[in-house]
Amino acid sequence: MDTYEVVIVGSGFGALAAAKSLGKAGVKFSLISSTTEHLFQPLLYQAATGMLSTGEIAPPVRRILARYESADVRLGKVVDVDPELHQVTYIGAGGSHTIGYGRLIVATGATQAYFGRDEFKDRTFALKTVDDAVALREQILSCYETAHQTSDQEARKELLSFVVVGAGATGVELAGQIRDLAQRYFAGSFPDIHPDDVTVTLVDGVKDVLPAFGGKLSTYARAKLEKSGVEVVTGAMVTDIVDDTVTVQDVDTKTSRTIAAKTVIWSAGVQASDLAATVAERTGCETDRAGRLLVHDDLTVGTAKDIYAIGDVTSLNGLPGQSPVAMQQGRHVAKVITGKTEAGTPFAYTDKGSMSIVGRFSAVVRLFGKVDMSGPVAWVIWLAVHLMYMVGFRNRYVAVVSWMSSYIGDKRPHFQYTDKSAVLTQAKQHEDREAA
Repeated sequence: MDTYEVVIVGSGFGALAAAKSLGKAGVKFSLISSTTEHLFQPLLYQAATGMLSTGEIAPPVRRILARYESADVRLGKVVDVDPELHQVTYIGAGGSHTIGYGRLIVATGATQAYFGRDEFKDRTFALKTVDDAVALREQILSCYETAHQTSDQEARKELLSFVVVGAGATGVELAGQIRDLAQRYFAGSFPDIHPDDVTVTLVDGVKDVLPAFGGKLSTYARAKLEKSGVEVVTGAMVTDIVDDTVTVQDVDTKTSRTIAAKTVIWSAGVQASDLAATVAERTGCETDRAGRLLVHDDLTVGTAKDIYAIGDVTSLNGLPGQSPVAMQQGRHVAKVITGKTEAGTPFAYTDKGSMSIVGRFSAVVRLFGKVDMSGPVAWVIWLAVHLMYMVGFRNRYVAVVSWMSSYIGDKRPHFQYTDKSAVLTQAKQHEDREAA
């Protein structure tokens, strides 16, 4: 059985931050990831709307860590942890494997939560993975293509109706981009579909858009969305989604309304990854309602002093589920492991800022937790920060070209797709003929 000084589970921002720090220090570590890529999740909505390609926001993990001789990358899904034997078990390469560790870092992130309505998963589109982005992109295009070819006005209206559930950063950015598609990209590609034919409704149970910002920035974001044509419905809960119809209930008046839509995108709430429950059980660590690990201040888990958890799989002092938190936690743990920071030192988060795109040439930014900015200047800051975090020179260069052609021009350079329904129908017809 192979044994490493450190085993890292995950390939997100926190996992890579820890891996790079350990690699620079020459610490022998193995990183186990269930996917081959490092996903720049905050930009998934841009892949879903054709602005960036999936390759630009999801570079291979192996290439990122190839420079570190002490690194070993394995593709697999960790299914068990044994704190006493210092072992993890994962499924990969056609079988089950066990490796040993001196220290373990759990950084498996979070998945979409449906607040007890798991049936919504099959009735909505999520935006957590590359496959999610591709599926949503194809759905958007398919709706336009079908609307272009139908004479049924009610069906056409449903096809061109989009509902986004969740007014956080992902929901706001996605709603704004779908409206921008209707006004500038599809307006030229489908002359028979006027931008006003397309409706985008943003729904959330909270009263504010971008509630993490609040105040003037939330007010600004709402005004910009509404000006672009997005219908913002806050203070309302989605109570049902069935037969391409969304039922929304006002939290105060309890009155309900229905919205017919072929496309419903769910971006409300998160749930910790499956491994969190296993780690909690093995170490006696408590979890919150979303299944996230309630880690100690030094990021250790339960009774295990050599198991750390970082990023969205954890809950600590109300810190937001954002990439800067995960990266700082990853570096903190790496410093403890390499002896640069004393074991047991509490993690201290430095809030450098939060930001969100609202629309074309428009964003909101809060720097260092107290300096608020909005508009074009905030948009430029957003571009600069996200370019800085993108991995690889080529990715940055291609992203700049793509952003300029999308924001300044009216192009979407990555709107490639196939009509999967037509392909499946043709395949079924072929099977039927063969059977006959």
